Amino acid sequence: MNHHRPQWPKRYGHFAWRLIAAIAPLLIVGCSRALFYQPQIATGGINSNFAEEFPSYSSDGRYLTFASERDGRRNIYLYDLQNNQLVSLPNLNRRDSSQDQPSLSADGQFLAYVSTERGKPDIFVYDRQQQRSELLTANLKGAVQHPAIRGDGGQVIFQSNQAGQWNLMIVDVTGN
Repeated sequence: MNHHRPQWPKRYGHFAWRLIAAIAPLLIVGCSRALFYQPQIATGGINSNFAEEFPSYSSDGRYLTFASERDGRRNIYLYDLQNNQLVSLPNLNRRDSSQDQPSLSADGQFLAYVSTERGKPDIFVYDRQQQRSELLTANLKGAVQHPAIRGDGGQVIFQSNQAGQWNLMIVDVTGN
């Protein structure tokens, strides 16, 4: 059996092999670093026996919001990581609909989410101080999903298939 290197065009000479030999350790080191991360199941009352999905942190890392069916229907929960407890969200979750795909503003005051309150998915923004939600997609035809709120709570971006394909839509919550 004849073991030899593949033949490179003469004009490259040994340059190609030198290049591969020089970057190979970097590629291996860069890839092998991922082997050292060990994800852990979150503790402290965050998880239940039901699926917890769509997690979103406030930018200061104090709050975590997520969707879960732990109460028998799809609801949104807010967890205070500093005090290790769930935070009440009065008037957000409804018995006759599901709330899903939450996104937190930087300070955790505003929360954008998807709700089926009107019989179809809509985007809402919940204000924790006012304890009320505002509908953002009243006149939008088509499906919506995956809202993300800007850090200051002033804009919400989401996906909509109103035009026959999935596009990004932006709503200025401040009315400007």
